[in-house]
Amino acid sequence: MIEFTLWDILRNLALALRWTVALSLIAFIGGGLVGGTLLCLRIGLGRKTQRLIGAYVALFQGTPLLMQLFLAYFGLALLGIEVSAWTAASLALTLYTSAYLVEIWRGCVEAVPRGQWEAARSLAMSFGEQLRHVILPQAARLAIAPTVGFLVQVIKGTALASVIGFVELTKAGGMIANASFKPFLVFGCVALFYFALCFPVSLAAQHLERKQHGRAA
Repeated sequence: MIEFTLWDILRNLALALRWTVALSLIAFIGGGLVGGTLLCLRIGLGRKTQRLIGAYVALFQGTPLLMQLFLAYFGLALLGIEVSAWTAASLALTLYTSAYLVEIWRGCVEAVPRGQWEAARSLAMSFGEQLRHVILPQAARLAIAPTVGFLVQVIKGTALASVIGFVELTKAGGMIANASFKPFLVFGCVALFYFALCFPVSLAAQHLERKQHGRAA
């Protein structure tokens, strides 16, 4: 039996941590791009498009992320589309993230006073100009804190990618625990790594929220 020291455990978990960070960034950036596109379509187009995007949001918010990962990995394979665990996890987490971000950002847009829309229209701005120059800059300031806060959920959500074989922090922890027969120590270290990732993000979100409230006051 191979003897694992604490250093061996930490070193191997730190290597796996890179993939957790990479997957989180891909899901967050990709989800932001998809969510931003859906937000603009939801605001600018008719009721039919709004209902379709609303159904998209309800689907991904109303089903477990675990199921979405299974469908992305095994479901696509049944359709004859072979994808790696990395690709499936990136796709599922991106769609999951986009569904939440579009709702967060929609709420921020709706929080902008209606008088701002009317003032922009009185200046003969087109709808795109109203969004670009008046509405979205104000909504963006409101959206920073909840958006950063949601990143914590994305980071923790990457742990579920282990079920389809993607070797990130949780999967690596399980493999090391099985090899070392030290599950409490290993998963304690895994928890500390997640805490080290999520706690600074949570502090940043709280700081931004206090700063935003201070400006509003």
